[in-house]
Amino acid sequence: MSVEMTEQREWTVTGMDCAACTTKVSRAVERLPGVSDVKVALMAERLSLNLAPGTTEPEIIEGTIRKLGFGIAPKGQQAPRKKAFVLPDAMPTSRTSTSEDQDESSSTAPMQHEAPEAQAPAEREKSWYQTGKGRAVILTGALLSIAWLIEMLTSAEAGSWAFVAACLIGLVPMAKRAFEALRMGQPFTIEGLMTLAAAGALLIGAAEEAALVIFLFAVGEVLEGVAAGKARQGIRALANLVPKTALLEVGGQTRSVPANSLEIGQIVLVRPGDRIPADGDIIEGTSGVDESPVTGESVPVTRSVGDGVFAGSINTEVALRMRVTTEPSDNTIARIIRLVEEAEEARAPTERFIDRFSRVYMPAVIALSALVVVVPPLAFGQDWSTWIYRGLALLLIGCPCALVISVPASIASALSSGAKRGLLMKGGAVIEAAAKTTHVAFDKTGTLTRGKPVVTDLIPASGVPEAELLAVAGGVETGSNHPLALAILRRAKVGEVSIPAVRDARALAGRGVEAIVGEAKAWVSSPSHAAESGGIDAAAVQRATVLEEQGKTVVAVFRAGQPLGLIAMRDEPREDAVRAVRQLSALGVSATMLTGDNPRTAAAIAGNLGIAFRAGMMPEDKLTAIRDLNRQGSVMMIGDGINDAPALKEARVGVAMGSGTDVALETADGAILRDRVTDAPALIRLSRATMGNIRQNVMLALGLKAVFLVTSVLGITGLWIAILADTGATVLVTLNALRLLAFDPTKEA
Repeated sequence: MSVEMTEQREWTVTGMDCAACTTKVSRAVERLPGVSDVKVALMAERLSLNLAPGTTEPEIIEGTIRKLGFGIAPKGQQAPRKKAFVLPDAMPTSRTSTSEDQDESSSTAPMQHEAPEAQAPAEREKSWYQTGKGRAVILTGALLSIAWLIEMLTSAEAGSWAFVAACLIGLVPMAKRAFEALRMGQPFTIEGLMTLAAAGALLIGAAEEAALVIFLFAVGEVLEGVAAGKARQGIRALANLVPKTALLEVGGQTRSVPANSLEIGQIVLVRPGDRIPADGDIIEGTSGVDESPVTGESVPVTRSVGDGVFAGSINTEVALRMRVTTEPSDNTIARIIRLVEEAEEARAPTERFIDRFSRVYMPAVIALSALVVVVPPLAFGQDWSTWIYRGLALLLIGCPCALVISVPASIASALSSGAKRGLLMKGGAVIEAAAKTTHVAFDKTGTLTRGKPVVTDLIPASGVPEAELLAVAGGVETGSNHPLALAILRRAKVGEVSIPAVRDARALAGRGVEAIVGEAKAWVSSPSHAAESGGIDAAAVQRATVLEEQGKTVVAVFRAGQPLGLIAMRDEPREDAVRAVRQLSALGVSATMLTGDNPRTAAAIAGNLGIAFRAGMMPEDKLTAIRDLNRQGSVMMIGDGINDAPALKEARVGVAMGSGTDVALETADGAILRDRVTDAPALIRLSRATMGNIRQNVMLALGLKAVFLVTSVLGITGLWIAILADTGATVLVTLNALRLLAFDPTKEA
């Protein structure tokens, strides 16, 4: 199907608490005509797909999801939450609901509540007993208690009928969802297993245990919902960082407006103590800005006129006037939220393996249960009721929920934990690759160094005034955003040097820049290139060598046949660079600096940092270096995300370092927002902790299954213990994954 012939659609789907729910939704929708590229995000509660016009109507897709027991609405609208133990009269009908139907049903059906996007904060924090699943637990628990009371006050026979009634009331809506899933080609669902087990228990006279199993399943659903809600809170907390209102300046007066109505170019006043309502540039004022909500940086940083600030940051000192530079829907917080949500789609290899395994595992468990039921009675003359009971217990033990949720729960917690600390990774595949890192390659400028070099030496050629040297160099570099160019332009501005007219500027890859300055061509290039072009004499080459041995970067400025002089600049290493290299070494990870600087400058900087280096590298050389390092292990490349794009893509994990810029958030596989080199080892620590957590979860899930599988076959444990073990495993796995929310990867072990 051609991508051009389809349109993208997106919905909010509520009631999904584990990876099995997302699988159920995606498989049901994939079967519909004209549907392609289906993506279901558990934490974001989002369904997106491509739909060919004239095939399946969106209403049919919504009706399909509702039949499975989930709430659904187009993105931005209210999606009623309805899953698990809804009462029969609250179950969706087969007809397609209109938006009015949804609004009406959300106010009348006792098992529904609003989607995160539509909920007020108080609504999101409902107690468990106020939710649909909570009311289902209360209902089934009450029915079970009444049945026990009837049995105590009357007779065992009357109690038995009461248990049958309690079981059927809870079983009917579950069986309906199992049947709908079966019609959609999904016979192996938890609802299907539960229906088989409960119905089988009723047939062999174990009504009390059947009712108890349904109650315990309802409890498990509540616990899963609570755990999933906890995992989503990190994303919701990010969204709440941006204030709801802003003080907009219009005609010299300020008025309060919704922050989401701000437009690019508008002027906003931010008072001391206020949160900044949008990404923007300061046009008046100097103040400390607490960026910890965005980058995790705990110490406020001083921001002044011309500096950019992030939405969600806090102005700590004096009033600031700022100009809005991005739409509210595209500010730094919004992009981080999108990245964290979309990262769910980049599934880890371990997760994909477990998903494939579970597809084989479920039919195998059902086949094994069938053998347990029929082989002993037929082959050895054993009692049918006993072995039917044990086979049903085995069915419940075999539910793969805990195993399937073991990986995505850990991944979601890790993504949320990292986002709080300015460490962004695009999904489980990146986390798994980062955990295997054996070598880190750093770009120098802007990564290991501050990226703001300053001019330290001006050495004009004989008879050339300093002002002319700076004027020509500034002219050639006009319009460039390269750190060295900006250093030259800053120095020209400080010296009040007039920049002549410039045209036809172009970069010479790995060598420098040329342009027509005034009426003649001029160059700013490396001393080696200048020497080849006759733009520098032997004495200047020697002087440049001395400066480079001091760790300075030197450029030569010249016109055709006329040397103008040398300009030396120094870019100081970041304060934490040495500490970062030491932390990487402690993790068993080696590090190399890749730079376009000459070997002498690179050696001076690398020697201070205690790091290996490769110098004189053009972009294609960095790409070759990453390929070489990849043959020796797994390489993480950390760069500014602009000049290093090819190397970032070639590395097993490419990480952009850049204070929340578009490039830092959208280039490569991850981003470090705080401009801290120590966040590189922190990223590896977080990834390794996540993979360790995943291994614990898989062992926990499979270990409990194995133990209770044996005890069920031997008749040591029964139906209610089986469902308790399954629910318990799911809850334990989820709680273990949630521990990552409190893990601080920035602390050395």
